[in-house]
Amino acid sequence: MVRIRVLVVDDHRIFAESLAAALAAEPDVDVSAAGSGPAALRCLERAAAEGRRFDVLLVDADLGVPAPEGRPAVPVQAVDEDGAVDGISLVSGVRSGQPQVRVVVLAEKDDPARAALALQAGASGWVAKDCSLSRLLTVIRGVLRDETHLPPALLTGVLRELTAARRHRTESERLVESLTPREREVLRCMVAGLGRKAVAERLYLSPHTVRTHMQNVLGKLGVHSTLAAVALARRAGVGPVDLSGDVVERGGQLA
Repeated sequence: MVRIRVLVVDDHRIFAESLAAALAAEPDVDVSAAGSGPAALRCLERAAAEGRRFDVLLVDADLGVPAPEGRPAVPVQAVDEDGAVDGISLVSGVRSGQPQVRVVVLAEKDDPARAALALQAGASGWVAKDCSLSRLLTVIRGVLRDETHLPPALLTGVLRELTAARRHRTESERLVESLTPREREVLRCMVAGLGRKAVAERLYLSPHTVRTHMQNVLGKLGVHSTLAAVALARRAGVGPVDLSGDVVERGGQLA
C-alpha cells in the first residue's frame, strides 16, 4: 500500500491534534503536526534529509500574521529559528523549496481574495476547516493527481480576483519595461529596501545621481512614493537585488 505523508500546520493546538488523529486513522495516511511556519519548515527539511518527504501540507490560512496583498513570500532559506511565517508565505516558501509537495489551505471562512493569493503562491486547494473528513481526504488524494480544489461558492470570486491580478500585473510589467537598465537596477535596490546612500555605494554612483534615477523611476511608474514603486515592482515580478554577492556592474557602464 502506498502511504500518503501529510503534515498539518496550524497554531491552534487542539484543532491540529484532532485533525492529525482523524487522518491517522486512515490506513494509507501517515500524519504529523507542526504549530508554526518555522516548525513546519524544520519538519520538511528533516524529512527530506531522511529520505521520507511529505506529500501534502495542510496549512491554516490564518497561520501567524495574516498576509496582506503584495506581501513578499518568505523563502525557505530565509526563515530563522524564531521567525514568524504567515500561511500564504509558507505556501510560497514550500513550493519554492520543495515543489513536489502539494499544499492545501484550510480556512475558517470563504475569502476569494485570499484564496486567489494562495493559488498564486502555489496552493493546490482551499478547503473549509469544518468540511467532512471524507471531503478532506478526497482533496488530499486529488491534489496528488495534480487536481486543484476550490469550494464551488468561491470559484467565481477567485476567477475574478485572478483576472484582476493578471490585468494589474500586465500593466505593471509594461511600466517597468519603460525603465532604462540602470533605472531597473535602482528599482531592484529599492525593492531590497536600500536607501539612497546604500544604492549609491552599491552601484558606484553619486547620491545626487541616485536621487535623479529614483525620481525618474517614480515618474515613469506613475507613483509618488518608494513604497508604491516597490508594490508595483513586485506585481510585475521584479525581485530584490542580490545583497549577498559582490557588485559587478560599475556606474560608468550603465549610468
